Amino acid sequence: MSAIASSSSTSAPQPNSGGIITQPPPPSTLRESRIATHSHIKGLGLADDGTAMDFSQGFIGQTLAREALGLHLSLLKMGRHSGRPLLLVGPPGTGKTALALALSQELGSKVPFCAMVGSEVYSGEVKKTEVLGSCFRRAIGLRIKETKEVYEGEVTELTPSEAENPLSGYGKTISHVIVGLKTVKGTKQLRLDPSVYEAIQKERVVIGDVIYIEANTGAVKRVGRSDAYASEYDLEAEEYVPLPKGDVHKRKELVQDVTLNDLDMANAKPQGGQDIMSVMGQLVKGGRTEVTDKLRKEINKVVDKYIEQGVAELVPGVLFIDEVHMLDMECFTYLNRALESPMSPYVVLASNRGICTIRGTEYDGILGSSSEGIRSPHGIPIDLLDRCMIVKTSLYRKEEIKRILEMRCKIEGIQITGEALDRLAEQGEKTSLRFVLQLLTPSNILNKTKGAVGAGVSVEDVLELNELFLDAKRSTGILKDLEDLENKY
Repeated sequence: MSAIASSSSTSAPQPNSGGIITQPPPPSTLRESRIATHSHIKGLGLADDGTAMDFSQGFIGQTLAREALGLHLSLLKMGRHSGRPLLLVGPPGTGKTALALALSQELGSKVPFCAMVGSEVYSGEVKKTEVLGSCFRRAIGLRIKETKEVYEGEVTELTPSEAENPLSGYGKTISHVIVGLKTVKGTKQLRLDPSVYEAIQKERVVIGDVIYIEANTGAVKRVGRSDAYASEYDLEAEEYVPLPKGDVHKRKELVQDVTLNDLDMANAKPQGGQDIMSVMGQLVKGGRTEVTDKLRKEINKVVDKYIEQGVAELVPGVLFIDEVHMLDMECFTYLNRALESPMSPYVVLASNRGICTIRGTEYDGILGSSSEGIRSPHGIPIDLLDRCMIVKTSLYRKEEIKRILEMRCKIEGIQITGEALDRLAEQGEKTSLRFVLQLLTPSNILNKTKGAVGAGVSVEDVLELNELFLDAKRSTGILKDLEDLENKY
């Protein structure tokens, strides 16, 4: 109890004996759910023998690529993925990003997945290698198992005790708070520090809620509303939980999943010293913090120590770098070294380019020179390309495009006629899958504005949209005609 009474922080990260913080700050916001481009992808859609099914888990087509990723998934689960990056190559709109997302879905929500684009490394605030390094660390998880002393139960009493403010003759301050907790086995009354009362207020705890309080840190977590109050009517949707079993005071094993980047960020930010100069320094410094190699080595030492003691477990995740041809020679050199590190995630690269110039090799250092630079397949140096296991994606056929359109119409709640679906599938085979997918929602809006009720989007709606919007091939053809006309005159 004395540990709780003397607690001065309820939600700040806690350093261990070595001074390294192993608990990152909790996420502040949650992303709203919406229908995204790949929200229908739930997995690779493989059978038990590893063969790709025609339609499963939201995936249609790309059977060879899915089977190849299934084998790589087995490598990842066996822990034999280190130094073997996977390169997805193919035309735009053939499902490279969808394959990477399907791989992350197969691994589960507990395995970290970090997706980035090659152009993200070019920042004016931090170095290119620092951006890549933080993404590597974001894709490596750490599962920490801790046994903590907690007080758990349903709140039966919540009484703050006031006292005269010793610093001023006016007003009062909270000296302590009395909290009554009840379980199936019994009840207990706790006399807690004012800082714990602040944490209780932040969690919006009221009488009848089930909470637990950590004895060492004084952190408070609201589990939910006791199911004894489930018969009450409330305007807000409430989660009801059963009354905890056992004693109020117990030892509980807690599992926390963090990434190495979370530990880097928690230790890179200055702790304490909240004077005006430190606050102004943080404002001037900007949002992105560059983590030094020295700090990362110290964190790695603590992580290794935890793994040896059996307190933590390393969980290698997936780093997906899309448009990898946008990286330059400096980044590719860093990738070569990072892939050989013992702490390396599973790296998936994707590119839609053929033979092109490697960025960063266009100039040979002589003023006024116009060197073409080194040309290489997919814009990747040969030494890194030699490490990669390359998987090719192919263009979708008409039948596959039609099934994908049917599925997206079902997800987005769009009614469409069979003739319009066939027309869009034919158009998708000639233009691209992305173009016809983009036409679905506008065609539905067009159909509703006409006041058409019944079958849904018709062929006339699709033809009208083709007059309003151009695909890439038609737009290129118009530009070529204009260029020829200019050359003629």
